[in-house]
Amino acid sequence: MKLESWEQFKRVALYSRRDSIEGPSEGRNVLTALIVDSPWIPNFMGISHLDYFTLPEQWMRANLYIENHFPDIVFLPGFWVEYGMATEPSAFGCKITWWKDSPPSINPTIYDISEVSRLKVPTPTEDGLMPLVLNLYRYIEKALKGQGSHIKMVAARGPLAIASHLRGVTELLLDLKLFPRETKELLEITTETVIRWLKSQMDCLSEVEGIMVLDDIVGFLSPSDYIEFAHPYLKRIFSSFNQMVRVYHNDSKISHILEGLSETGFHVLNFSHLLDIGEVWERIGDRICLMGNIPPLEVLTQGTPEEVKSVAAQCLHKTKGGQGLILSAGGGASPGMPGKNLEALVEVSKSAGTDI
Repeated sequence: MKLESWEQFKRVALYSRRDSIEGPSEGRNVLTALIVDSPWIPNFMGISHLDYFTLPEQWMRANLYIENHFPDIVFLPGFWVEYGMATEPSAFGCKITWWKDSPPSINPTIYDISEVSRLKVPTPTEDGLMPLVLNLYRYIEKALKGQGSHIKMVAARGPLAIASHLRGVTELLLDLKLFPRETKELLEITTETVIRWLKSQMDCLSEVEGIMVLDDIVGFLSPSDYIEFAHPYLKRIFSSFNQMVRVYHNDSKISHILEGLSETGFHVLNFSHLLDIGEVWERIGDRICLMGNIPPLEVLTQGTPEEVKSVAAQCLHKTKGGQGLILSAGGGASPGMPGKNLEALVEVSKSAGTDI
């Protein structure tokens, strides 16, 4: 991303309502940011997913076009080298099925929780798709700097998300109850994987100042299961990157664990449009920056620009003019989201007033 975009995002991400008695005025400019990756970018650019994943020039051209075409939107994590959700699972030996016009799918590799005893934390420079990602990062960083763009953030799927790919979602949730000891052993491995993977990406890049962790499975847990099987692992991950700007994405229903999540150590929460942004803002908006929460499919993809503007205005109203808010989708960008709706989103942000 452009350096000025990163500095603006960092400034907003590290802001919280408790930093000021009065907080920002109703008339300030609200930052717009979106999580974008392979479900959206290839379709938007009119290229196949296989070309996007395997041709570095196509990948770079697509990401540069998006950044330059929408200069008022911060795209996160920005120039993300990812193969759908396949990178981390591939390092454990999961079979990856590739498709021409959609991200790859992952097939579980653990058919019984007892098999966790044979798992080892992957070596990012050697296992699965990870070395390919690292090599591509090294290759593209120099080229991007020549274009005035920079890689300021790296990303990883979270510990429960990775575990669900290795085991299967239903099987993992059953394991939590039937085999808690083995499940925790699995989560120890996937947690260390997340930490090593993020650090390996940072080591091969020169300007990283932020991390993003994505884990929807956390929201599937009860409050008590969250405390036992998610909270300590997320906290360990975020505490390993104290000097970084930390973003957490979870677009499942997390209303029942909001307070606990806000104490795990991230700065920005991107959450589901199914949660009322006013309620989330009242409950935890004084602790962290909220990023959301316009419906990514029903409004940003299938709606009209006028509908986008209406819902975006409601988000601003419910957060007292966007106080402690980054205006965004309530989740990642959906396939087919049209550019005119992104422009409508920016229009609402700009109409809010002056910059921070």
